[in-house]
Amino acid sequence: MKIGLNAHLHSQQAGYRSAGISGYIANLLRQLPAIAPAHWQFEALVGAANPAQFERIKMSRAALDTQSPLRRIIWEQTLQPLKLRQFDLYHALAFVAPIVLAAPMVVTVYDLSFLRFPERLRPARRLYLRSMTALTCSRARRVLAISQSTADDLVAWLGAPADKIDVTPLGYDKAVFRPLPPADLAQFRRKHDLPERFWLYVGTLEPRKNLSSLLEAYRRLSKAERLPLILGGGIGWQGQAILADISRLGLGDSVKHIGFIPAADLPFWYNCAEAFMYPSVYEGFGLPVLEAMACGAPVLTSEAAALKEVAGSAGKCIPSNDIEAWASALKRVASDADWREAARVNGLERAKLFSWERTAELTVDSYHKALAERDLRQPLGGDAGVRAQAGYQGSSSIANGSLKKSSNEKAAGVESKS
Repeated sequence: MKIGLNAHLHSQQAGYRSAGISGYIANLLRQLPAIAPAHWQFEALVGAANPAQFERIKMSRAALDTQSPLRRIIWEQTLQPLKLRQFDLYHALAFVAPIVLAAPMVVTVYDLSFLRFPERLRPARRLYLRSMTALTCSRARRVLAISQSTADDLVAWLGAPADKIDVTPLGYDKAVFRPLPPADLAQFRRKHDLPERFWLYVGTLEPRKNLSSLLEAYRRLSKAERLPLILGGGIGWQGQAILADISRLGLGDSVKHIGFIPAADLPFWYNCAEAFMYPSVYEGFGLPVLEAMACGAPVLTSEAAALKEVAGSAGKCIPSNDIEAWASALKRVASDADWREAARVNGLERAKLFSWERTAELTVDSYHKALAERDLRQPLGGDAGVRAQAGYQGSSSIANGSLKKSSNEKAAGVESKS
């Protein structure tokens, strides 16, 4: 059984524009061989300049460097399809598959921000994503959504049948995102001259992240209530206007933008922060919220889209644009040490529900479903055929902030707590 994975958006470059998708691809490639049936063979399709290697994954490099979006699209749509005939299943790991595709196919969709916030994209890119994502989802055997929110959007915006969507939530690196030793944190604080207490935001500076609401709520606090607020992340679409808001609101002395945070430093920032703020109005998942909880940071986030699914009852979920509610929450997190400790403990427990192993298990479930659909017309041997003939049922979704267990988890006796 040969499975091809379009991994052209995987990159090891620091500050890569699609770092979230790249991380998903890398972690899936690490986990799939250990979880899938032993006779399955995986081949990752990457650009010519990508040096990555993964255990039990054949790396198939293109003749072109596909870091450039235009070169990647040209390769994916014109030359790469010739190779895809050899696969029993093809996984488009980011929205779009080739128009000409002989193999059965599944696709991962992260969010529909290009439909929900079309002004952020140039018209040509917006048209490409809208038309090609819709076409790919209509042709896919299974559509993998990284949250129930994205699954709901696929039904509402693209008319995708709900019964062919599988929710495969993201995970995090448990060896990296965890509570760190106090001595290491003290050294990090000295290196970066950090105050003893501060609040943290990590993400791109752009309107969708709703920093304007956070800044206005912060402004309404008394100076005694304000902890220093550190904004970590690159400047995105209309990001300069957010920096201008800091000056306009007279917050330049207490709000600091530190720019892009290297991945290796992220766990230290999360650990050192007294609380993590994430007021975004739309996310396909909200990985920073999960990573912050895993490091023991109390979380204040929006209740919009997938964020409430990730935070559950462990974080304080606030209506995105309710300035008074945000101001009230900030006052509480500043003054209530008992609440902060409860949020820290609950966040650590909540984070345990998510893992890349689980993501891979659910992905393999989706592969079985896609292969079983093909088996209705063309019987396969081996494990896939057995599952199809047995009426194999996959697992799971996130719903209402809690996680349902997959069939693999049940077999392993894994218990979930929320």
